[in-house]
Amino acid sequence: MTDSYIITFINQIDFENHVAKTIASYNETLKSVNLAKFNSNIIDPIKLTFDKALFKKSIEEIIELEIHRQRDKSNTNAIGYFHQYMFKYIANCEVPLHGFDVIVTQKDGTKIYVEMKNKHNTMNSSSGQKTYIGMQNQILNHPNDMCFLVETIAKRSQNIVWRCSVNNKPVAHDKIRRVSMDKFYEIVTGIPDAFYQICKQLPVTIEKLINTDVVDTVEKDTVIDELKAKNPDLLKAIYLLAFETYNGFEVEKK
Repeated sequence: MTDSYIITFINQIDFENHVAKTIASYNETLKSVNLAKFNSNIIDPIKLTFDKALFKKSIEEIIELEIHRQRDKSNTNAIGYFHQYMFKYIANCEVPLHGFDVIVTQKDGTKIYVEMKNKHNTMNSSSGQKTYIGMQNQILNHPNDMCFLVETIAKRSQNIVWRCSVNNKPVAHDKIRRVSMDKFYEIVTGIPDAFYQICKQLPVTIEKLINTDVVDTVEKDTVIDELKAKNPDLLKAIYLLAFETYNGFEVEKK
């Protein structure tokens, strides 16, 4: 890929620094996973047996998928950081230390208070109610302002009234809205394809940072090698990892 840069509303150096900081926030998950770390919450060999058979994977592939799952669970915060702190570099936006995720000051001086979620189904009913009530209070105290629930992966591109249920009663307010990330970027920048620019540029920038050794990538894991050292039969080694003190398994150790 060439070192092209297409984002028209964020300085290239700022964007590259932000992507580098996001990668750095992966921190521990990029380090090599050894057997002790892999089994820190005790792996379920029964599940891995089903997965191996039903997904038609080798036991090596199943172990690697489990390592990836563990890493992926830890990286949710890194992606949240990427989306939220991007707005530090966009005019008229701020990322406060507490409270709302982003605050946008519009040309007329009114503000948009933003709560960000990665997916449309991230919140359960309880957290949804809590978020909505917080937005209601904000609008009551500042009736000229607006509150947005911004979803990175919404069901569709949208800017709609957020219809919610609070204490089993339907509520809605024109100034409390559910907005997909593309529409939010458009509102903030005035550029209809602003979020598309981010998505188009991101893989180019990540590759550049990796190729120039600005950031680290994942280290080689040692889980499979350590398991094979215990028992060449990897599935048997996984069972012994969890069940070595269980009745009957002592014969398998021999």
